[in-house]
Amino acid sequence: MSPEEEGSPAGPPERVRIRVEEQSFSVEKALLVESSEYFRALFRSGMRESTQEEIGLGELSAAGFLAMLRVLAGERPILGSEETFQAVQCAAFLQVKPLAKYLIHSINSDNCILLYQAAAIFGLLDLFHCAALFIRDSYAELEEYLDCLSDDLLAYVEALLPSTFVAVGAHTPTFEFLEDLSRTICYLDEETNTWRTLSCLPLSASTFLAGMATMDNKIYIVGGVYGANKQVVESSFCYDADDNTWSEFPSPHQLRYDVRLVGHEGYLYAIGGEYEKISLKSVERYDLASSSWTFVSDLPQPSTAAPCAQALGQIFVCLWQPLDTTVIYEYETQQDAWLPVTELKRHQSYGHCMVAHRDNLYVMRNGPYDDFLRCVIDCFNLTSRQWSALPGQFMNSKGALFTAVVRGDTIYTVNKMLTLLYSVEEETWKQKKERAGFPRSGSLQTFLLRLPRRDHDIAT
Repeated sequence: MSPEEEGSPAGPPERVRIRVEEQSFSVEKALLVESSEYFRALFRSGMRESTQEEIGLGELSAAGFLAMLRVLAGERPILGSEETFQAVQCAAFLQVKPLAKYLIHSINSDNCILLYQAAAIFGLLDLFHCAALFIRDSYAELEEYLDCLSDDLLAYVEALLPSTFVAVGAHTPTFEFLEDLSRTICYLDEETNTWRTLSCLPLSASTFLAGMATMDNKIYIVGGVYGANKQVVESSFCYDADDNTWSEFPSPHQLRYDVRLVGHEGYLYAIGGEYEKISLKSVERYDLASSSWTFVSDLPQPSTAAPCAQALGQIFVCLWQPLDTTVIYEYETQQDAWLPVTELKRHQSYGHCMVAHRDNLYVMRNGPYDDFLRCVIDCFNLTSRQWSALPGQFMNSKGALFTAVVRGDTIYTVNKMLTLLYSVEEETWKQKKERAGFPRSGSLQTFLLRLPRRDHDIAT
C-alpha cells in the first residue's frame, strides 16, 4: 500500500442487493458475512454468485428478511403471527444465529405454540427446545390450545421437567455438629402445598449477603460473609440440580459480598457489591467454558445488591441516585458498556427488586414515606419507552415482594407467612393463588429449577 493509499479515508462499505419476492434490499456485505453462515459461505465460495451485485432468494419472504435486518440493526421488533413464522424460516434457511437468539428471547404465551411448531418444521433445535420448555411451564394455562400439536410434539413437551419454585434463606457457616435448618435449600411442592428440602449447603458456604444465580439448571453462589466482622467467604459454590451434587469453582479476583450475581448466556456476572465496608462499582464476568474471571466495564456508580433483571436477552440493572432517582442501565455485551435506558423520580422511594416479563421491566419500590409494608410497582416498557404505575399498592409484609421470579405469566413471591402468586395481566398483577409460606424467618433468595426428584422430606 502506498503512503497516499494508507492515509486516504476508507471508502463506503461494500453493499449488495438482496431480492426477496418483489422487494430489493441493499445490505452491507460485511453484516451478512458476520451474521449469516449461508452468506458467509456464499461470499467466500468463489462462485459466480459471490461477485454479483444482486442476489435472489426465492425461497424466503420479504417480511421474514426484513425482520432479520431489523434485529441485526439492534431493533427489538414485535412480530405478528405470519411475520414470526417467516422469521423462523429466514433464521433457519440463512443460518442467522442472532435472529434465532432473538426469537428465543421473544417466546411468550401468545407465540410459544407457533414458535414451537415453526422450529420443528425448519429445524431450529434451540428454539424448538426453549419453546417446549415454556409450554411445559405454562401447561395448565395453555392446555386448551395444545390440541393443534401433533402427538409427537405434545409428547416431547410432556416428557420435559417443569420448573419448580426454589428458595434459600440467609445462612452463615456454623459448626458441623450443629443442626442448622437455615443451611437447607427448599422447594415448593405445589401439589401438596408443602415446602420440601432439596439439599444442604456445603459447610463453608454462606448465603448471607451472597450473590446467587441460576443457569443451566444449576445454582451458583459467590461471596457471602461469616462472623461479626463480615469476613468474606473466599470459595464459590455450584449446585447441580440434575445430579444433586455440589462443587466449587474459582472466586472473582475482587472478593465481594452483598453482590448481585447474574447468569447470562454461558457467563456469570458479579455486579458491584462491597468489600471492607467500601461499595464497589467493578464488575467481573466468569466464563463457564474456560473457568476464568475477567473484569468488564464498571458500573456507572458503586452499588450493593443492585436489582437486576433480564429481558429480551439483555441484562438490566437498577441503580439509585440521590435525590429520589432510580436509573435503569442496560449492559451491552458487544460494546461492553452500561448504557442508560431511563430514570424514575419518586419522593423517598427507590427500587428494591426488578423482574422482567416480555418487554416490561417491573420495579418494586417502597411505598410513600418510606413505607416498606405497602409496595408500589412501576413498569417500564422497553418497546414504547414509557413508564406506567400499576394501580393500587401491594402487600409487602416481611419483604415478600423484594424477591420475585417469573414463570410463564405468573409471578412467584414468598415470605414466612405465605407464597403469593400473581397473574400478569395487561395493566396490573392480579392475585392468582396462595400457597404455604416459607418455613424459615429472614431474608430469602428465590429461583426456578427443574427437579428430577420430587420425593424429598418436608422442610421443618
